Amino acid sequence: MHWTKRMAACALTLSLGTALAARGQSASASTGKPGTADWSKNAVILEIYPRSFQDSNGDGIGDLNGITQRLDYLKSLGVDAIWLSPIYPSPQADFGYDISDYEGIDPQYGTMADFDRLVAEAKKRQIRILMDMVMNHSSDKHKWFLESRSSKDNPYRDWYVWKDGKGETATDKGEAPNNWQSDFGHSAWEWDEKTRQYYYHKFYIQQPDFNWNNPKVHEAFKDIISFWLKKGVGGFRFDAITTLFEDPEWRDDEVLHDKDGKTFTNAYGDISLNDTMTNNLPGVHPVMQEMRAVADQFNPNTFPGTRVFIGETYLPNIQELAKQYGPPGKPEFQLPMDTQIGFINKLDVATFRARLNDAETELNGNTPLLVFDNHDNPRLDARYGDGVHNEDIERVIATVLFASRGAALFYYGDEIGMKTTPPTSKDQVKDPVGLTGWPKDKGRDGERTPMQWDDSRNAGFSTATPWLPVPPTYTTVNVKAEDKAQDSMLAWYRKLIELKKTNAALARGDNAMLDTANTKVLSWLRQAPDGSQVVVSCNFTADPQTVNLSGGGVKGTHANTLLKSPSGSEPQSLDKVELPAFGVWIGEVR
Repeated sequence: MHWTKRMAACALTLSLGTALAARGQSASASTGKPGTADWSKNAVILEIYPRSFQDSNGDGIGDLNGITQRLDYLKSLGVDAIWLSPIYPSPQADFGYDISDYEGIDPQYGTMADFDRLVAEAKKRQIRILMDMVMNHSSDKHKWFLESRSSKDNPYRDWYVWKDGKGETATDKGEAPNNWQSDFGHSAWEWDEKTRQYYYHKFYIQQPDFNWNNPKVHEAFKDIISFWLKKGVGGFRFDAITTLFEDPEWRDDEVLHDKDGKTFTNAYGDISLNDTMTNNLPGVHPVMQEMRAVADQFNPNTFPGTRVFIGETYLPNIQELAKQYGPPGKPEFQLPMDTQIGFINKLDVATFRARLNDAETELNGNTPLLVFDNHDNPRLDARYGDGVHNEDIERVIATVLFASRGAALFYYGDEIGMKTTPPTSKDQVKDPVGLTGWPKDKGRDGERTPMQWDDSRNAGFSTATPWLPVPPTYTTVNVKAEDKAQDSMLAWYRKLIELKKTNAALARGDNAMLDTANTKVLSWLRQAPDGSQVVVSCNFTADPQTVNLSGGGVKGTHANTLLKSPSGSEPQSLDKVELPAFGVWIGEVR
């Protein structure tokens, strides 16, 4: 939701069973079992965009029963939890992020009975369901806002942010209270003629912001969180959570200038501003401490382990990210998203190394949540690909995601290499962002296309015309085609995730960077508490590279290969590991 920051074959050469046997372990001895209290520390979480995942009733829109239908597939991937983008009743101005009822299910996705069945069936497979919790704003059709805008003396008036205009008179609305802009273009203030005040909306006009200075708003969301916890959900992803509060003095945002001191405009034609007056203000922390306390006190009798809080946290530096975990004794998020790694948007070894090292050393021992992709950003091919080696590059990204310490969040379709497929003309656009920003910003439709299950009509997504067109790549890029192919992207994801769950060093080991002067290859060491070690090396270039991975804490000069690019060779020694273009090698030190 937070739009401000939008921005080829591999083989398992040593079977996992053989590798585990060599350590005297078995796959059942996984250190990452999802039933444990600290399951989130090594969690594999999948974001599903429900309207694009699987249509079960032939209306062209994905639904809850469609997700239930695909749970065995998700289990085969090794997924611990599913984050669902909003499925609440909504006018769909922002495809569900404008919520009109926080305790219901939108009919286009199914019924509450369908939701209960999804939770129950997922639980049988040790998969948690995570809800998207949108606390910054509601729909303008929510009963609370309808009351709020009905009169200035309505009890719900101060549930939202209302202000007089500058220079307002009985006959003139005056100017907006300040220069704040919506993340989706133009002023963040909307005039309401009936009550003759402006209301504030950080996002769409149809998404008025809550007033989090009102204690009644706090209590309402505690009740909402409790409602879904009683339903057996495994936690929440908190949307746009850093934007809950606004500057209490209502000061203008600073105008941004280029290096020559000139102002510049964004895709919507607005003068570019920073958003320090409406983003990452300190009031967010006590709010999240309150909400976390609700979840932590809740009796976990429906599913063992903690209820996880994930934060959509686009932040300027690692110090601000560290704050999102909360101070001692006052926890906030278990897993605030580390978008500083996933959205670098270029394969720069030095930057990746520095930020992965930050995640290891600057988060006070807390668990990083790495994420490279979501429903608000072009897919991996568009942000990291070179047009020639896209699949190999996507394997490199997946390796960083799953072979680094911490939890991993990926987006539906990444595991088969789905590509960004934006509209080619404005009349094809569904996303209001694209309608406002066209042609500079084509919107988010390109990363929300239907899941590609097979090569049948509509890629097996629906028997009806899908709400967004199925990309033409579906005939070869689909689950059925990749399911049995040893060198497919799907096989790569499955092998990486299995290693993450069954290898002690990859499940719980510390991260330490290796070969740190190298500007072309990113390499690191994972060391488990039992002393076992795994080394990982990723070539960030289109040229073959040779690296020396001995030393730097590595307790040996040889390793058993766990996973490698298909054109890569078996290294005879860690002194000389040869990597093909955008190649990957993972080995267990011996």
